[in-house]
Amino acid sequence: MRNPLRRVLAAAAAAALLVTAAACGGDDEDTAAGGAPSKIVIGYQQIPNGDLVVKHNKWLEEAFGSDTTIEWKLFDSGGSVNEAIQAGSVDIGLVGSSPASRGISSGIKYRVPWIFDVIGDAEALVVKGGLTDVKSLKGKTIATPFASTSHYSLLAALQKAGLDSKSVKVIDSEPDAILAAWTRGDIDGAYVWNPVLAKLLADGGKTLVSSAELAKEGKTTYDLGVVTDEFAEKYPDAVKTWVAQQDKAVTLIKDDPTAASEAIAAELSITPAEAKAQMEDLIFVNAADQAGDEYLAGGLPDNLFATAEFNKELGEITTVRAEKAYDDAVDESFAKSVPKS
Repeated sequence: MRNPLRRVLAAAAAAALLVTAAACGGDDEDTAAGGAPSKIVIGYQQIPNGDLVVKHNKWLEEAFGSDTTIEWKLFDSGGSVNEAIQAGSVDIGLVGSSPASRGISSGIKYRVPWIFDVIGDAEALVVKGGLTDVKSLKGKTIATPFASTSHYSLLAALQKAGLDSKSVKVIDSEPDAILAAWTRGDIDGAYVWNPVLAKLLADGGKTLVSSAELAKEGKTTYDLGVVTDEFAEKYPDAVKTWVAQQDKAVTLIKDDPTAASEAIAAELSITPAEAKAQMEDLIFVNAADQAGDEYLAGGLPDNLFATAEFNKELGEITTVRAEKAYDDAVDESFAKSVPKS
């Protein structure tokens, strides 16, 4: 269920914050609550979704105008974004659903107003020749960014095969480092996302299982937008503007994938054809549909809670909060504010 008192509390908190500065998006000369701050710091990742379309086309800069500076900070994984948010250096960021679940479980004060994508074949377990199934990974070295959706999916795949992180040497490695380790022959495989995933496959890698397959078994993963509670309560109109630009990007991806792929290709330094192929491995949902029960208003909170329980079961986290905490951390109001096209 949604929490009807939350909006009232949020409004009260926003009023209280008028006398303070946002963690990193504002200063004493910022506009009143609900308006735009002088600066917004965004943590992004090199994932072929709408966030890169927004960045490349400078839609946020255009929407906010010259009075607001948009600062884009690149991160390797959702775990790193979580750390930056805890440090107070990011207002809005991209994290996977497993990092988001971990963040909520650990008490990070942020909320989820947007789903960048539902992860399908864009993340997968890829191995070198001679390994035929997940069971054959016993004693092998597999790399993945810890606390990421790929890490979560790898653990789910191992559990299904009757293996765990003790019978398989699972090492923590960011995507670019995974590619280098693969090239050197230091690892037998990796669970990772595009564009590095595509490079491993092009270098002879074989997919054993994808996140799309795991989703069919109840282990769905997402790339999510998170915004700090402080920023969302002080600048709700700014968050609405940010969500509207993300929805604009989803529309472009659906209506003109060529234009979208060109923008993403420029950001990832790949060809438009490669970008388009990688985009097709993700599922994009517009704001109107996100606001419904299948996503922000029901399905996602349930997923985040279930993810926390799974991670605790495997010893990856120590605490799972009450289910209501995960429900309260997902906020569909911003997606609902986007005018239907």
